[in-house]
Amino acid sequence: MRLDLSGKTALVTGSTQGIGQAIAAGLAAAGARVGVNGRSAESVERAMTEMSGDLVAVPADVATAEGADAVRDKLPHVDILVNNLGIFGAQRALEITDDDWRRYFEVNVLAAVRLTRAYLPGMRERGWGRVQYIASDSAVVIPAEMIHYGVSKTALLAVSRGFAKEAAGSGVTVNCVVAGPTHTGGVESFVYELVDRNLPWDEAQREFMRKHRPQSLLQRLIEPAEIANMVVYLSSPLASATTGGAIRVDGGYVDAILP
Repeated sequence: MRLDLSGKTALVTGSTQGIGQAIAAGLAAAGARVGVNGRSAESVERAMTEMSGDLVAVPADVATAEGADAVRDKLPHVDILVNNLGIFGAQRALEITDDDWRRYFEVNVLAAVRLTRAYLPGMRERGWGRVQYIASDSAVVIPAEMIHYGVSKTALLAVSRGFAKEAAGSGVTVNCVVAGPTHTGGVESFVYELVDRNLPWDEAQREFMRKHRPQSLLQRLIEPAEIANMVVYLSSPLASATTGGAIRVDGGYVDAILP
């Protein structure tokens, strides 16, 4: 299969590192013009030096209405919107404050809703578009150590399905990518919050998967490029009949035939 996105413009939120950066690189490699987004110009420029292709710097905090407007000013027309921005962290359930809950909703859910609302109408008018949300296995298997994160990702499943109905029959597809435990810098820090910090990384990863993610059939962390491969496929014309779905790239973590 040849995934050719030449002539398409993509925006990947939170794309200065980890999964987002891998997605931006993958879309650019397939020929798309890609907006690279982060909160600061410095982080965006640094990330762009590590990638190649037709890249556009789009620094803004898209968790705010002002940031979303700034992105829209820079990229008024987008064919592929990948809502990747998200935050996570371990916190005891009874210690999660109202402000914590609000922050996770603002960043993980409302930012994606706001950008979808901004770009979906134009996609419908042009008769082609792709909207994706990067969810998590935590949307289905709520982790006891960060239920606020899990709930925010569950919300994305509903958001995705709802906007897919809004886009019905228009040539625009809307999907959620359910990512499993993935190897990023942020996850390395998270792993060391839960296992012995003195362990070498390979041992720490195995200990984390054994104790905290034993359901994984892959039995290792997923690499960001493996998530990006699915996103690039869903962004392509070859995925024209896939919409309203929760597409799993979870290493078999979710113990269900369907999400």
